[in-house]
Amino acid sequence: MGTLSTAPRPIAGDIASQRLLPPESPLPMAPGDLGKSRVSDRVPAPVATTMAWRRGLILFSTAALTGTGGYEMYRVLQVGGVTVLEAMVLALFLVLLAWVAFSFASAVAGFFVLLVHRPDEDDVASVAKLPAIASRTAMLLPTYNEDPHRLTARLRAMIESLEATSHGELFDWFVLSDSTDPDIWVAEEKALLALRQAVGTPRLYYRHRADNTARKAGNISEWITRFGGVYDFMIVLDADSLMSGQTIVRLVHAIETNPTAGLVQTLPMIVNARSLFSRVQQFAGRLYGPMIAAGVAWWHGSEGNYWGHNAIIRVSAFAEAAALPQLRGPKPFGGHILSHDFVEAALMRRAGWGIHMLPTLGGSYEEVPPSLLDFAARDRRWCQGNLQHLAVVPARGLHWVSRLHFIVGIGAYLTAPLWLLFLLLGMLISLQARFVRPEYFPKGFSLFPAWPAQDPVLAIWVFVATMGLLLVPKLLSLVLVWTRQSVRGQFGGAFRVLAGVFAEIVVSALLAPVMMIFQSVAVLDILAGRDAGWQTQRRDDGTVERRELYRKYGIPTACGVAMAASAYAVSLPLLLWMSPVIVGLLFAVPIGALTAGPSPSKLFITPEAAKPPPVLHRANELSALADAGVKPALVALREDAALSSFHLAQLPPPRAIRPDTIDAHLAVGRAKIDASDTFEQAAAYLSSREVFSILSDRSVLSTMLQKR
Repeated sequence: MGTLSTAPRPIAGDIASQRLLPPESPLPMAPGDLGKSRVSDRVPAPVATTMAWRRGLILFSTAALTGTGGYEMYRVLQVGGVTVLEAMVLALFLVLLAWVAFSFASAVAGFFVLLVHRPDEDDVASVAKLPAIASRTAMLLPTYNEDPHRLTARLRAMIESLEATSHGELFDWFVLSDSTDPDIWVAEEKALLALRQAVGTPRLYYRHRADNTARKAGNISEWITRFGGVYDFMIVLDADSLMSGQTIVRLVHAIETNPTAGLVQTLPMIVNARSLFSRVQQFAGRLYGPMIAAGVAWWHGSEGNYWGHNAIIRVSAFAEAAALPQLRGPKPFGGHILSHDFVEAALMRRAGWGIHMLPTLGGSYEEVPPSLLDFAARDRRWCQGNLQHLAVVPARGLHWVSRLHFIVGIGAYLTAPLWLLFLLLGMLISLQARFVRPEYFPKGFSLFPAWPAQDPVLAIWVFVATMGLLLVPKLLSLVLVWTRQSVRGQFGGAFRVLAGVFAEIVVSALLAPVMMIFQSVAVLDILAGRDAGWQTQRRDDGTVERRELYRKYGIPTACGVAMAASAYAVSLPLLLWMSPVIVGLLFAVPIGALTAGPSPSKLFITPEAAKPPPVLHRANELSALADAGVKPALVALREDAALSSFHLAQLPPPRAIRPDTIDAHLAVGRAKIDASDTFEQAAAYLSSREVFSILSDRSVLSTMLQKR
């Protein structure tokens, strides 16, 4: 790779005066329409001719498990007759058990797929075995107020990895910025200039979008309508994405050889986890993720899903079919679609394009939030986006599997308040039995009393069976690792991976009740009309201030106190029975603080953590050497004339001023500049939003930078 240098390089004048964008090649995107059924003669090539029986097997297994469990639960409750509360509990149990059984059936299918087909993961890293490709592909990296130094470190690692495959000339790289922080905007430009000089490729481009319409989906759509016409494919990344050059080439080959494929999705593995929370997520994703992904790929076939990043997309298919409509009504249910990826995949499939997944490809990575609070903040946005899909499910012409994806996504959040309601109803039944005098002889003639009781032994067996559906897939993943010696060693050996599984189960069991409360509150917030907004994702360590711990974990703790008091009021055995839920809630604050801190190094080992692949090692090496400082935007431009010239070169041509386009922030900023005697005085009085507007205007920015 060569010796890294941390010394700053001067910015070349010819680069600084250029606009880092290629000639525009527009590709129109038809307006999205959920009410119009698009009929296409195109039929995706199926993964197997037996797809119908695969899906039938998954659905039949789900129905059989749900029916059996529901019948046994009915036997538990029916002793003495089923009351209204017990009927509600039974109905909730059926819904929740169906959800668990569906996941179980899919995971078991993945177990047998991987048991029969054991891929040699080392083949992915073999450059000699790479296929030949000929298509032109754009690598798109959308970013929103991310650390520009880490961003460009990952980007440089990917560029170098791809160049090493001898196919680098077929790829163009675009950093598509939606950043609203003016300091980060200018730091991005400085980092991109340095990166372009470092990698020496003219195929690295940068575009900053001042108007963040439709967020990431709008960012990608804007690129397509301006530059998409000359590209066959695009690979969409996230700010924390990382992919090896070999994987990128294999993705291109996979979609090249399948002319009806519109999208091919990889399975990103979590890397760079540091806190206990993120390391648990990393371990679980690495151990259980491949089996789960193999299962869904086995029965999804060409009707797969899209997770929004680390996927290759046929540009013409996306432009033809995946333009998103605005949903009717106000936020949070109306407006732009937040979880755009599910909808884009469904619309492409509706137009006849196949949506595929390669679960065993490897070489695809991402990061995870460092604490439960950061995870819950991101999950809140996903919750709103998935609930928006209630308006998309009835869209005309969708494949039934695409509708199922939406239902599964919606259910992922609605099940949280349903679990909470299930627990509360169970406690109400216990309270009723404790404090309400039973009617042993109801009205009317009866020779025998009606005993208001349930079958406790059968109840325990139903509970054990339900827990089995949740835990058996984890144990099956463990079996897959144990049966392959090389992978077993990468996880630290048979005993260490076993200890990791049991530790992950304990930590997850403690966090699950807290997450249930967070998701239930999120659903209620959305139903009450509160919009999630668009916050920057924190990607550093998971340290959380004590005040924030008490404030954010206050509701889960209060719920734990209420549940504990109610259970103890009934009986000590009920309190012990409810303890797995109550303990996690009562100790939410210390558990949140503990999991946000460092993790024991000998637990939760993953192959990528034990021996980072070359592209990950390179990205981390560059991140460690990068200058993490971000100067105030106006100061950075004033101190660096070449950077100032580059920034001005990137600005779009000025638009005609009309009464409806006047920027109030720019007008106020200009007035503050005119009223100030020095640059420092003006900079001290300008707000962040005013600085952002000034950075977008050549005339006012030049006036500001020339001030003494």
